[in-house]
Amino acid sequence: MALLLAARLLRRESLAASAATVGTWNLCLGAAAALVALGTGLSAVIDLHVSDAVRQAISQHLKWAMLTTLLVVLLAVWRGAGTAASSRPSWLFLVVLMAASAALVFTAYRGGKNVYEYGVGVGARKIAARSFEAPRGDPVDAMCPDGCCCYCAGMDPV
Repeated sequence: MALLLAARLLRRESLAASAATVGTWNLCLGAAAALVALGTGLSAVIDLHVSDAVRQAISQHLKWAMLTTLLVVLLAVWRGAGTAASSRPSWLFLVVLMAASAALVFTAYRGGKNVYEYGVGVGARKIAARSFEAPRGDPVDAMCPDGCCCYCAGMDPV
């Protein structure tokens, strides 16, 4: 987004053309990455067994992800096929691109909330690590005085 905005605002035509070309390529690559992310996210949801509240949160994240991906792909088609890559983007295009960027930020927020608030995608396995005092090769559990579980400093057990 920054390169396309710079292409619109720069006065030197050669710099504006370079920024527009690189910005167009970045947008097209971002659209391809968004499609891959959406596909992997949808495939990950198939095997999830979660409560109704968590499923609702995941559903909200997926709705925003689909909207964001659609916007980015449409913007890439508009920019990549509709105009020359070195041309300055229109103000309308930049406004829609900013809206898509805001949707991307909100989608990321919803995804982070799913992970950190609901634990979506986090396995229920023991998070153990070798302490600095533990010699190499010794199991971490053997270093614990109570024989239970040892965790890295600052990490909460799952």
